[in-house]
Amino acid sequence: MTLKILVLHGPNLNLFGRREPQIYGTMTLAQINEKLQTLASELKVELAIFQSNHEGELVDLFQKHMDDAAGALLNPGGLTQYGVSLHDAIKAMPFPVIEVHMSNRHAREEWRGHSIISPAVKATVEGLGWRSYTAALRALVEMVREK
Repeated sequence: MTLKILVLHGPNLNLFGRREPQIYGTMTLAQINEKLQTLASELKVELAIFQSNHEGELVDLFQKHMDDAAGALLNPGGLTQYGVSLHDAIKAMPFPVIEVHMSNRHAREEWRGHSIISPAVKATVEGLGWRSYTAALRALVEMVREK
């Protein structure tokens, strides 16, 4: 049985490559997903990738895959600071979730340093640009396989 890993991208992340390239770089979300799919093939896992600008859709996706996913990567985007229902959904999941951020939130505006998501997840990987996603995927697959 192949492990299924969820990859959830939150609000405005569909604008990667265009949005503040000095912070997020020029790689598009499609290119990041392509890098993740390539790595998933190497790691022999299946990815279910979603992007939504709506918190409820992300919550619905967690709940939909509650019984068939082995873990998840989540970049909550603008929901990082105030996504209460997303936080609660993560806490209900029976699998590990890793929070991912392209930038180092603590090196930016003070308000970005707070995450309501962090207390609900296993770990946070941030500040590595698109590599935050691949580093998180490697770590998550290792953790799931160790169980």
